[in-house]
Order: sequence, then structure tokens, then C-alpha cells
Amino acid sequence: MVLDSKRKSVDFILEPAARAFIRVDPNVISLISLLLAGLAGALVYLSFDLYTFALLILAAAVILASGFLDALDGKVARLAGKSGRRGDFIDHVIDRYADVLMIGAVAFSAWCDPYLGMLALIGVLLTSYMGTQAQAVGAGRHYAGLLGRADRLVLMVAACLAQAVLYLFDIVSIDLGPVSLTAFELMMLWFAVVGNLTAVQRAYGTWRSLK
Repeated sequence: MVLDSKRKSVDFILEPAARAFIRVDPNVISLISLLLAGLAGALVYLSFDLYTFALLILAAAVILASGFLDALDGKVARLAGKSGRRGDFIDHVIDRYADVLMIGAVAFSAWCDPYLGMLALIGVLLTSYMGTQAQAVGAGRHYAGLLGRADRLVLMVAACLAQAVLYLFDIVSIDLGPVSLTAFELMMLWFAVVGNLTAVQRAYGTWRSLK
């Protein structure tokens, strides 16, 4: 939510891009964003044993491209007069699949402990679920908290770049006292802790708003 609230600050980039793509179906843009998310997940998954530095840098670029298209589809829909409930629904569905493809790829890769990965996935999915569930029960969209989708994408990019830099120094994980964690595990730990806290925060806020 920290970065989601700043979306208007990048309108100077999104606006001209949206006008350039105004003849493209917003759902097609959403689908391409999903395909790129799947590609990013595959690149991260394969990068532990294969062309590590190159695949991690490429994964970071693909995640940025996927996130850009995810922000662009809604802008194109509004400018073209095609926004509506169906488009909003499809956008949410595609976002969740994209989250699972990218974060799930990290969770089950050699970069991450699978138990930590599962906790991170639970945190991310519950965070998103609580936001839309608030709307479902008539409380309006409730997207407060520290871990919005834009925040997750930026952290994914940062983790890819950090892990790539560590690889250049022949380092896989960072020693933190009694434990050693990869850059991806640090990211997943943040998703697990802050994601679940954000989900609880949203659930509590929704509960307070209901009569």
C-alpha cells in the first residue's frame, strides 16, 4: 500500500503510454502482464543452477515490464471508455495468478526454504483476499497496510538484483547471526510477517466498519 498510494505520481509515464495503446484491448494487456509474470517466475526458478547472474537480471526486467502493463491496463480501459465490473474482476483474477506464479516460483526454488515460502504465499494471498472481501461485504475496498501489490513487485525486483550482486561475489546467502538467508528468503520473510499482519489489519478495519 505504501507504493500503491503513489500511483498518481507516475501518471506522467502511464498517460502517454496508455494513449499509445488505446486501441489495444485492456484484457489483452492484462494477459500479457500475466504471461510476463509466469516468465519471471520461471527465470527465477531456473537461475539457481543456470546462468545465474543473467537470468536474475532478466527476471528483474521482466517483473518491471509485467508490473508496468498491470498498471497500464486500467489506465487504457478508462481512457477508452471500456472500464467496468468485468474488467475489474478479470484484473483481480490475473493479479492473483501473477502473484502465485512469481512468488510461488521463489517459494519452491532452491533459493528459498519451502516452509518460509508457503508462509509468504499465505501472507500475500490473504492480504489481497481481505482487500476484496471487504468490498464483497459492503465495506468498500480496504487496501490499507504495508504490503500492497506495487510494494511486492518492487521488492521482487530488489531481491533479484541483490541476489545477482551477491552471486558476483560468490555469495549465496547472508549470515544473520544463527541463520543464513538468501536475498529471496529475506524478501519472503518480509512477505510472511508483514503480509499476514497486513491481512489482520485489513480484517480488523473491515470488522470495525461493519454495523
